[in-house]
Amino acid sequence: MTQRTGRCLCGAVTFTLAVDPLAVRVCWCRDCQHLAANGTVNMLVPTSALTHSGPLSEHVKVANSGNEVTRQFCSNCGTHLFAKSNTRPQFRVVRVGNLDDPSSIQPGVNIWVASAPDWACLDSSLERVEHQPAPPSQPPSGQA
Repeated sequence: MTQRTGRCLCGAVTFTLAVDPLAVRVCWCRDCQHLAANGTVNMLVPTSALTHSGPLSEHVKVANSGNEVTRQFCSNCGTHLFAKSNTRPQFRVVRVGNLDDPSSIQPGVNIWVASAPDWACLDSSLERVEHQPAPPSQPPSGQA
């Protein structure tokens, strides 16, 4: 297990992850494309493993999966940091680009590939899932 830290663009929000991610995915859903003008690389972590400091603003939207997704941003600079789903409160999504060392992890799958634009550069060595992937297993008790 590697502890990871990160922050928003202005540094007002910092965070720490106390466990390795359960999954690392490149997401091509339309919402992620709107957030980044591209696909986004996201980590799925147990909610209990993420701590943060600093002011967050939220935006709630029903995603193409049908889940109500709450996205959390730095209240000062607007950096998108985290997301959570009403159907999976045990998980949090963390934007990999906000890690202090984003090279410390590697994505394993492209998701929502059916929504990717024709010009998308998809790593052919990664698994492809057309839409919403199945949720990962919960970590064994005591690890989150």
